[in-house]
Amino acid sequence: MERLHELSAASRLEASPYLLTVNNIEVIYDHVILVLKGVSLEVAEGKIVALLGANGAGKTTTLKAISNLLRAERGEVTKGTIVYKGRQVESLSAPELVRMGVIQVMEGRRIFGHLTVEENLLTGAYTRRATRGEIRQDLERVYQYFPRLKERRNAMAGFTSGGEQQMTAVGRALMARPSMILLDEPSMGLAPQIVEEIYEIVQSLNRNEGVSFLLAEQNASLALRYAHRGYILENGRVVMEGEAGALANNEDVKEFYLGISKGGRLSFRDVKHYRRRKRWLT
Repeated sequence: MERLHELSAASRLEASPYLLTVNNIEVIYDHVILVLKGVSLEVAEGKIVALLGANGAGKTTTLKAISNLLRAERGEVTKGTIVYKGRQVESLSAPELVRMGVIQVMEGRRIFGHLTVEENLLTGAYTRRATRGEIRQDLERVYQYFPRLKERRNAMAGFTSGGEQQMTAVGRALMARPSMILLDEPSMGLAPQIVEEIYEIVQSLNRNEGVSFLLAEQNASLALRYAHRGYILENGRVVMEGEAGALANNEDVKEFYLGISKGGRLSFRDVKHYRRRKRWLT
């Protein structure tokens, strides 16, 4: 009977229409600090999903829970499940998830500054069993999406601009041939024009290569413009979710995240005051 129950549960996982399903997870650091409190989200194959919220809302922790990078920071998923391609993955190591096609691009780029841009890109193919010809072909594909990196391929990555470093980090992830990229705060510290360029490339990768994205972002207006669906985190909980267009036009989201009310754009002081009476928390 127990075996039949296990088979039934496995078949339900395989039948899921989603590439990634996070179901009611709880994350605790140092066995004491509760950071995520019942977070659930779904990413359909070939879609861009935005994870929105202020600094400290739990966006990065959610991504690290999915990619299994929490253990390095004395964090753990204590409740709930994470299912990727029909398989529960909470117990897998980060390298095992990379081989399954889940790559995280960390906040702040985290490139190898002492290596050249091209050497950084090549490290992304380290886990693959590929021929030199295949790797060279993938490298040229990355350069097609990021022509600026081809111009700078022999430059020391640590001396390139912030935008070039972000492009290097995304390009390195592409070299692993991922099915899903977890992109953490891609706009942080970059000029608006560069941010737009990176988001356009993300959209192209999604459309042309079929790569799914779960991106954590504070810039709600920008993220919702490119995403198909969005989730809003507050203090470790999902407080609102929906299609990107619906969220962008939602009055609460306009007031609390875009600074726009029915009467026009709000000042920072007004937004701060409104935060005390969010309708979804009352």
